[in-house]
Formats: sequence, C-alpha cells, structure tokens
Amino acid sequence: MHNFRELKIWQKGRLLVKEVYDLTKQLPNEETFGLTSQIRRASVSIPSNIAEGAGRGSDKDFNRFLDIAYGSCFELETQLILCVDLKYISELEFEPVQIKIQEIQKMIFALKSKCKSN
Repeated sequence: MHNFRELKIWQKGRLLVKEVYDLTKQLPNEETFGLTSQIRRASVSIPSNIAEGAGRGSDKDFNRFLDIAYGSCFELETQLILCVDLKYISELEFEPVQIKIQEIQKMIFALKSKCKSN
C-alpha cells in the first residue's frame, strides 16, 4: 500500500484538475453538459484513480488503477485538442496544460514500470 498524498504524481494531478477547471470556465454554456463535464471528469479521474490504486493491497492492483489514470490523461488531452479545434480555447491556453498532461503521462508510465519490476 502506498501513501497517495506523498506521491508527486498525485500532487501534480491535483494541480492539473484546478488548472483544467479554470480553463473550462470559459467554454460556452451549451457545453456545460457536454465537453465541459467530460473534460472535468477526465481530469478528476487522474488523481482519483492514483489515490484509489495506492490504497489497494498489491502493486498489481495499483498498476490497474494507474492504467485507468493513464487512459484518462489521453482522454483529457484529446478533449482539450477538440476545444482548440472548436476555437473554445486557444493554442496558447492549451499548450501549458498539454505539457503538464504529458508530464503526468510519463510519470504514470514510469511508476507502472517500477510496480511491474517489484
């Protein structure tokens, strides 16, 4: 069992959620139950699954939840790319968030590798 609060990846995931919520405030009202909701859920899924997996009894279980968090990173990145395509947000607004998402993706991949080798 891991203490999720001490995991840098979980801490970065929390910061990403705040940034995503701030960014999605500018999406049109008609997207409240569409993209805005989907984007926010995907962002919340990342640290949530890291925390849930950390509370499981084995590295195998933890790895499974890291897989879900990893998938949520790609889902979030895709949805934000769509927001750029739809001109809801600019490339300039998206780029720093994308860098953070990709950093978390790399961290999840590294942690998964570490869990597999244990």
